Amino acid sequence: MDHKVTIDKFPIGRGATLLELQEDPHPLLARLRAAEPVSWLAVRDGWLVTRYDLAVRVMRDSTTFTVDDPRFSTSRVVGASMLSLDGAEHARHREPFADPFRPAGVQDRFAGFIEAEADRLISAMRPTGSAELRREFAGPLAVAVATEALGLRDVDVDTVLSWYAAIVAAVSEVSAGEPVTAAGKDAFARLRAAVLREAALAPEGLSLDEVASNAAVLMFGGIDTTEGMILNAVRHLLGDPGTLPLVRDHADLLANAIEESIRLEPAAAAVDRYATRDIELAGGRIRRGDLVSVSIAGANRDPVVFADPNRFDVRRANARLNLAFAQGPHFCLGAHLARTETTIAVGSLLDRLPGLRLDPGHPNAPRGLVFRKPPTLRVRWPS
Repeated sequence: MDHKVTIDKFPIGRGATLLELQEDPHPLLARLRAAEPVSWLAVRDGWLVTRYDLAVRVMRDSTTFTVDDPRFSTSRVVGASMLSLDGAEHARHREPFADPFRPAGVQDRFAGFIEAEADRLISAMRPTGSAELRREFAGPLAVAVATEALGLRDVDVDTVLSWYAAIVAAVSEVSAGEPVTAAGKDAFARLRAAVLREAALAPEGLSLDEVASNAAVLMFGGIDTTEGMILNAVRHLLGDPGTLPLVRDHADLLANAIEESIRLEPAAAAVDRYATRDIELAGGRIRRGDLVSVSIAGANRDPVVFADPNRFDVRRANARLNLAFAQGPHFCLGAHLARTETTIAVGSLLDRLPGLRLDPGHPNAPRGLVFRKPPTLRVRWPS
């Protein structure tokens, strides 16, 4: 195939910039979804899939669209793991970690811990009348739950947060075409050392290095996903004057509000795959070895699936069809834990802080190429 001829068919994708994708990607994604649902993005030297049905197809077909490629951003930072392997090797890495994250395990092991930790963090903030929720609530809660899940109880929250921030930044830099940062390498080395001190974290069938790589994936995935889910959900609920009273008066709507929030602004905006063979997909002539990114953010606003897709609707009947946790063999292992943690966290904030509102003096728009959330989220309440 003549790749030059192929990419010339995609003017919207060729004109896209990293700034658009990082700051406010939704107008660009809507244009792509309508005119170029499989488009060549020159800025990423790869394809972007924005339509819901095509996104599902790519994520479910791990034979044609694999994560098992040396360019995969996460593996370049932390090594091979369940996130960057397919087939039998993927199963070998994933299964030893699966049991605690099943619904029954989450309820038994984590629900009480999450409630107690959320209550502790809110009690510390409550007398002040204001807070920056990422630093004072969502981040520490996500770290506490992640370290509890991994058995890293002797490592303090600030230390884990520094590792996680450096690893996430390194993955984002790699996704933008930059080399792995020294800070990212150092953070993973420190996490690896902490994990290897915990004999309980050595499931049968995995080497110590494989345990460390998978622990890093679970840690930064769990922290970033749930932190983002909590912040985005609070922002959506407090930013819609008619919605917050509805959720306060009907507690059963909270879980669906969380689903609607992750549909509208998924914490992980895109996932990467690599083509294992030449294939044509919705007009895109994809070559073996090409990067194929699935825009979760784009698919989650597909009007064919979600009516009035840019509106935050806590009563949306099919909100749970969102693709925030991916599809296929790489469906997020911690999806139920993330949902449980976010629902408890947001519910606790609304219950314990009557009059909670966004601080109008501070911006709160989400940003990020891969991981999207407000860099800060300042809130106030009557003290």
